[in-house]
Formats: sequence, structure tokens, C-alpha cells
Amino acid sequence: MTDKETRRKTTQLRDSNEDLDKYLILHNDDVHTFDYVIQALMEICDHDYIQASQCAIITHYKGKCEVKHGRFPSLKAMKDALSIKELTATID
Repeated sequence: MTDKETRRKTTQLRDSNEDLDKYLILHNDDVHTFDYVIQALMEICDHDYIQASQCAIITHYKGKCEVKHGRFPSLKAMKDALSIKELTATID
């Protein structure tokens, strides 16, 4: 394998891995109640009650929380759904 082929292969692997290594991050907004956020995380991110509660508490005290890990397309759909519920989320 030539050096050029090796670099191309490395770039392709890195690009495919970057798609896997994304996090949906929920940001604190000081507006919504814990119950509202917990319900949204259960509906949209498929969290159980305990996981959603923990994410809501972490978000409240730390300002943000990684609520989901995965591929960009599925996280984008969840981010959009959280935005519809007026919750602030980003994908990093």
C-alpha cells in the first residue's frame, strides 16, 4: 500500500468514526420544570425515569449533560424534537 493510499484509508476511517462519536447535549435553561424535562427525555431519548431524572439534575447543577451518544442522523432527530419542546440541545 502506498503512502497516499494509507492516508486516504486513514481519512475514511476517521470520517466514519467521527459520525459515531457524537453526543447530544442538553443545556440548562432555568425555565422548564424538572418534570417537563424528565418527560421530554423519556419520550424523545427513550430514557427510563431514573436516567431522565439523573440527566435533568446534572443539567441543572452543571449547566449541561450528555444525554445520548450515537450517530449524527439519529441525534439530529432527537435534537430537533427537543427544540420543538423548547429545550436547548446541541450535538458535539
